[in-house]
Amino acid sequence: MKTLNQTKAEAFAQRMLDILNSGALALMTSIGHRTGLFDTLAKLPPSTSQQIAEAAGLNERYVQEWLGAMVTGRFVEYAPATGTYSLPAEHAAFLTRDASPNNLAVTAQFIPLLATVEDQILDCFHKGGGVPYSAYKRFHQVMAEDSGQTVVAALEESVLPLIPHLMEALERGIDVLDVGCGSGRALNAMAKRFPNSRFKGYDCSEEAIATAQLEANNRGLTNSQFQVKDAAQLNEVEQYDLICTFDAIHDQAQPDVVLRGIHQALRLDGTYLMQDIRASSQVHGNLEHPAAPMLYTISCLHCMTVSLSTGGMGLGAVWGEEKALEMLTEAGFTSVTIQQLDHDFLNNYYIVKKN
Repeated sequence: MKTLNQTKAEAFAQRMLDILNSGALALMTSIGHRTGLFDTLAKLPPSTSQQIAEAAGLNERYVQEWLGAMVTGRFVEYAPATGTYSLPAEHAAFLTRDASPNNLAVTAQFIPLLATVEDQILDCFHKGGGVPYSAYKRFHQVMAEDSGQTVVAALEESVLPLIPHLMEALERGIDVLDVGCGSGRALNAMAKRFPNSRFKGYDCSEEAIATAQLEANNRGLTNSQFQVKDAAQLNEVEQYDLICTFDAIHDQAQPDVVLRGIHQALRLDGTYLMQDIRASSQVHGNLEHPAAPMLYTISCLHCMTVSLSTGGMGLGAVWGEEKALEMLTEAGFTSVTIQQLDHDFLNNYYIVKKN
C-alpha cells in the first residue's frame, strides 16, 4: 500500500468538489441563456423571484430554484433584507446576448448537449465505433450560435483581412466555397456584404442546409446557394478563388481526402482559409492551454466520435498544429501561414496557397 500524501489528497478532494459545483453551474448557465433569464436580469433593477419570473414569462418556482444556484455560485447577488436579486454589470458582460461576442453562456450549452449522448459514448468505449451526427438534436443550432458570435461576427473586421487583397477581390466578384458550412451563417454574411461575389456552401446535414437556404431566402440573397454534399466527394477542378472551412476539417471522416479535394477545387492563384482549433498535437503540449479539458471532452463526445461513426479517421478537435501542417502538405499545398486573432484564443487561421 502506498502512503498517501494527505495534503495532496485533500487538495484533490476539494478540487473534485469544485468541479462538481462548476459542472452544475455550467448546466444552470445554459438554462439561464436558453430561458433568457440572464438577459432579463440585466435589464431589471433589484427584483424578487416573482418579479423576475413575470418579466421573463417563466414559472416562479423554477426561477427561484435557479436563482438559488446562481446566488450560491456567485453569479447573482441577493439582498436578504428586501428579498431581491440582481446581476452585476461585470457578470452580465459575459452572460447576456448583448455581450456577444463575449457571451460565454452560449458556449455553456455544449455541456448539457454532450451529456445527452453519454450512454452511447459509453457503448463506444466498450465496443468501438462512434455516435452519428443525427444523435445530437441541437448541435447545429448551438454551433451556429457559438460560431456566430466568434467567427462570423469577426469576419469583415478581423478574419477576411488576414488574407492580403481579399476584401478588394470580394468587392470585385470572385467564386467562394464553404465546405462543411453548417447553418450557413458565415457564407450568408459574406454574400450579403459582397453582392458581386458568388457563394456556395456544402454540408452533409440536410437540416443544416435547409436552415442555411431558408436564411438566404429570407434575406433576399441571390448570390448564395447551398447543397447537401459529402465533403469527401467535391470532385471539382479549379472552380473557386477562395475556399473556407470553419471548424470543419477535424471531424471529417476522411479529412485527408477532403483536403485533397479542396486543393483540386481551388484555382491556381486561389486561397484556402482554414479556421480550426489552436492546440498542439501532443497532449503534453496542451498542459497550459486554458481550455484543454473542455476541448478534449468536446472531441471525445462529438468531434472524434462522429468521424468514427462512419469508419472515419477520428482526428478529434485537438488534432493540433503539427498534424494540420502535415496533412496540408500531404494534400499538395506548398505555402501555409498561421494567423491568430487577439479576441479568439481558441482558433488558428491557416492561410493556405495552392502554389
